Amino acid sequence: MKIKLDKTVREALMVDLRNYMDSELDHALGQFEAEFLLDFIISKLGPHFYNQGVYDAQASVRQQMENLVESLYLLEK
Repeated sequence: MKIKLDKTVREALMVDLRNYMDSELDHALGQFEAEFLLDFIISKLGPHFYNQGVYDAQASVRQQMENLVESLYLLEK
């Protein structure tokens, strides 16, 4: 699955990358460099962040289901 970003989000992230590289690493990135770096981050790191989000969502749903089951047991007479 390929991670696709909205054009506005993509542009904002490239600005963030350029600002970070300039202020923290004293290395100015051009537009193309920022785009290539963002593509690299998305392709290599994005799936890991996505998967972690899925795992966190699964844990949250699992906890909610356990709470629901407990609530149903409390309704028994």
